[in-house]
Amino acid sequence: MIHSKQRNVDDPSTLVTNSSRRMFIGYSGVALATAALVIVGCKKDDNNTPSSTAVSLGSGDVGVLNYAYALEQLEAAFYATVVADAAFNTTFTDATERRLLTDIRDHEIAHREFLKAALGAGAIKGLTPDFSTIDFKSRTSVLATAKTFEDLGVMAYNGAGKLFTNSGAGLDYLLLAGKIVSVEARHAAWIADRISPGSFSATTNAQGLDTAMEPTAVLTAAKPFIKDTIDASKLPTA
Repeated sequence: MIHSKQRNVDDPSTLVTNSSRRMFIGYSGVALATAALVIVGCKKDDNNTPSSTAVSLGSGDVGVLNYAYALEQLEAAFYATVVADAAFNTTFTDATERRLLTDIRDHEIAHREFLKAALGAGAIKGLTPDFSTIDFKSRTSVLATAKTFEDLGVMAYNGAGKLFTNSGAGLDYLLLAGKIVSVEARHAAWIADRISPGSFSATTNAQGLDTAMEPTAVLTAAKPFIKDTIDASKLPTA
């Protein structure tokens, strides 16, 4: 059972509005309830056991879910920083852009808290982001980074789907990932359009399918933005 204190729903730092929670719960509440029940039954060796210097994602289905949780932590921290910046209103003079970036922030925080609650005691620690290379007072820098994160997120979920087991908890987690990646893809398309009006997606192939990316490649791409070292060595590979 997941206790309410794990959800941090009363913590104002989550920044999730009531309306955002309702929208998110509308498409993921049933799956969260299922995952919460399943996670209790996970074997003890599914818990992550980080080394002295690295954050271990753990193994099996829980490890794959922690992988997604790590990426959602990064995205949530990025958009929270964007919106909280003192120059947000002058960096983004278009009210529609400000509103939608704020919506994306709320979505990513909801994703982060959702996965944290589903993982319960199996969740990795809160990671420390490194945004030192991002100029949050530059629209170009913010949107370019947002595009990197959103495209990376879509490819990461696409590559992770096959790593879940083909029954029980694995299928529940695959359903969760599918619900989240569809939202990430909408973010990616909107961000791409803000950078280059009329564009759609840079991650689709000739068959009209989104590209998949393996965890090792994703974490290598994300590494410059995370101070912690992440150990993905126990993740399944197929």
